[in-house]
Amino acid sequence: MPVHALSEDLKSLIDKLIQLKQVPPTEPIVQLSLSTVAMPLISWLASQTQFPRIYWHGRDRIEEVAAIGACKDFRFETGINDQQLAMAYQEQRALSTNQNIRYYGGVAFDRTIESWPEFGNSRFILPRIEFRRSGSKFSLLVNLNFAENDHHSEIDKAIAAIEAVMPAKPLSPPKKIVPLGRSDKPDFERWKTLVEQVVEPKFNQDTPKVVLSRLTQLEVNEPIDPWMVLACWQGRNPNSFQFGFQFSPERTFISCSPERLFRRRQQELFTEALAGTTVRGLSQEEDIALANALLEDNKNSVENQLVRSHIVNMLTPLSNYVGADELATIFKLNHIQHLHRAIRAELKPGVNDFQLLQALHPTPAVGGLPRHSALNFIRQREGYTRGWYAGACGYFNKYESEFSVAIRSALIEPGRINLFAGAGIIAGSESEAEWQELENKLATIMSILFEM
Repeated sequence: MPVHALSEDLKSLIDKLIQLKQVPPTEPIVQLSLSTVAMPLISWLASQTQFPRIYWHGRDRIEEVAAIGACKDFRFETGINDQQLAMAYQEQRALSTNQNIRYYGGVAFDRTIESWPEFGNSRFILPRIEFRRSGSKFSLLVNLNFAENDHHSEIDKAIAAIEAVMPAKPLSPPKKIVPLGRSDKPDFERWKTLVEQVVEPKFNQDTPKVVLSRLTQLEVNEPIDPWMVLACWQGRNPNSFQFGFQFSPERTFISCSPERLFRRRQQELFTEALAGTTVRGLSQEEDIALANALLEDNKNSVENQLVRSHIVNMLTPLSNYVGADELATIFKLNHIQHLHRAIRAELKPGVNDFQLLQALHPTPAVGGLPRHSALNFIRQREGYTRGWYAGACGYFNKYESEFSVAIRSALIEPGRINLFAGAGIIAGSESEAEWQELENKLATIMSILFEM
């Protein structure tokens, strides 16, 4: 995109804001928008100096968003329940009739314990400035919060934010580094103990599945550009969700996740059971053979069926209709492939997004079954705080919402890269094989970052 074209569009937006000063606001939350020309959104985002910086790219590749700044910031810590979150969101949603206004953010895996600094157990942002792509059409948007701010001063803040927008620069070129050190939490010996505890017959009878995970921390001595890493990841796994949240220069959470938690379009809901994993083959014949073996593998089939049944059971009280694939199909990624079953529901009138979050998150694909006992086991024994890993990330708006499950993710901090991977443990699981599954799931991000 030519720099002068962006400058002209930003100037047009400022002119609209100046005109808006002359009239009283029509609603407490107002959004101005205009069509703009094509923009490399992740490069533009990486060039900005305003925080937060938020990126969202849908799995269907139709939609992409880059957003900066905040005119409304909801951040909740331990002790806030879903009902309080729903009330806060419903109150905010009532401040505008504009169906394009969106709140981007995430919910931690376990909302009963303390989460990461800056991220909170739940945090959602109404950005100040957004670039959105829908198909081949690009829009430039600015949001205004007159509910909490003086009319003229809020417009002045928006103008200042637009004037501070930087032109897009090329992303820094990919550069592989040598890590100074690595640590795993839990380490392999502890992992073996945990797997043995889960598959022990008496425990397994009451809790047939626990998804154990591992934090792999890699020490580095040079800065890592999270947006360059995410762009490379996006190139490796284009059929995944890609998203990132950077609330300050210190920490960035990025994810290239294959898993949809749910997508809602008014009363129509789409979700899925994604569980059961194997590697990709080195040839087409080997790839097909591995996929067929996965489809026929009893352990993985049972794991996927458990997830499917749980989701259907949780959605049934909220829906007029729930339908789910009887047979699993294969969902392929760069280094691995999963069992997948699509699920669709027609929601009852009045069902809101927080009821859906409460019903579906965390799914058995990242927590286990039954949810309560599996989460207790994880909380007490896994040995680290998952934070937003395996949480739910996405956006709300009045008529639609979409959330991904934040697997295949990384938290990048000064001097450290935190990588996360999990594996579903059921009767018959073997600790060595499950540990190798964690390595397989990290293969793509490790190949981007490090000389191996």
